This record gives sequence, C-alpha cells and structure tokens, in this order.
Amino acid sequence: MSAIDVRRLGLVDYDPAVALQRELVEDRRAGRIGDTLLLLEHPPVITLGVRTRGRSSNIVASAQQLEQAGVTVHESGRGGDVTYHGPGQLVGYPIFDLKPDRCDVHRYVRDLEAALIAAVLEFGIHACRVEGLTGVWAGPTGREQKLAAIGIRISRWITSHGFALNVSANLSHFDLIVPCGIADRTVTSIERLAGRPVAMQAAADAVVRGFEQVF
Repeated sequence: MSAIDVRRLGLVDYDPAVALQRELVEDRRAGRIGDTLLLLEHPPVITLGVRTRGRSSNIVASAQQLEQAGVTVHESGRGGDVTYHGPGQLVGYPIFDLKPDRCDVHRYVRDLEAALIAAVLEFGIHACRVEGLTGVWAGPTGREQKLAAIGIRISRWITSHGFALNVSANLSHFDLIVPCGIADRTVTSIERLAGRPVAMQAAADAVVRGFEQVF
C-alpha cells in the first residue's frame, strides 16, 4: 500500500462525516485521491450498524434519558451492531483501496486491530484480540474490556467507516447501550488503563504510527 494521506478534522457531526466519506470513496475509486485516513471526534451519538436492521433493541436508555445526556441516534450503513461515539474518543475512517492484493475482508479487520494494538502499546497498554469478537481488548484473560470498536463498510474494495478508540471518553455514556450487542463485556479507555491523562493528539500520533507499521 502506498503512502496514506492523514486528515485530522477535529470535532465533526456524524451526518457530515458520513457524507464526506461517501464523497471520498468516489474520489478514491476514480483515482482522484490516494488512500486517506480521516481522524476525528464526534459529538455524543449512538450509531446503528446493519446488523441491527434498523431496530434499537440494544439501546437500553429511554428517549428522555438520551435527550438529557445530549446523545442523538443515527443509522450508519457500516457493519456491526450498536455503538457510541463522543468527545474523547478517536474515530478513524480509512478510505482505502484494497485492490489488488488486500481483497480480504477478514484480513483488513485484523489489520485494523493490529494497527490499534501497536498504537496503544506506546502508552504501556498490552491490548489483544478476543477470539470470536471484533475489536481491540485489554485486561485479564476472560474478563477483557473493549478498548476500540471496529465497524467497516467495503464497496467494490474501497473501505469506509472504521474504528473508534476510547482515549478519554465519558465511559458512562456506554451504559446507554449494550455496546456492539455484547452484554457480558464492558468498555475501557487509554486513560483508565494508563492511569494518567492522555492528549488526543498523542493518541492520534500513535495511531498514525500504528497504521504506518501495518499498512
């Protein structure tokens, strides 16, 4: 894979970010841009993946509770179930062309996991995969907590959507949902695991280096 153009966008509302991805996917398909990684944060939002089929059964909060927390709900078009995005969470949207030699969905997901595992190691966190579950996890074996969620979309081998890495996110907002539809697992963050404040820029820099290693 050639050099990746990294765009750091700051805080972006969810719908404009989805629209931007659609535009960039077409630009990538037409060869107007190279492989591009968008790094950003979202205001508090719950997103529904295609696995939910438009149902919100894994949102456990009432409409009133969501309104009080300032959290909106959107359908996403990505794979997976329900997830939460908010300030303090680094969201990454790779717009990559996997042709000609990376046309393997499972490999791509494993590569995303590997890049994030390499990134959080810079903060002294030994993250891992959990068999049968997507994402990046950390903690004692059998009781690992989710550190990063992954939900992707691939259209004719051009990728969009991607990952959400908890840096300093408000973890109480995850109580509004059953994260990724997994009821027996909880979530964590880089700051909680590292036991110290971690700047979003430092986390983004580490993720870029992780992507450089893997892609």
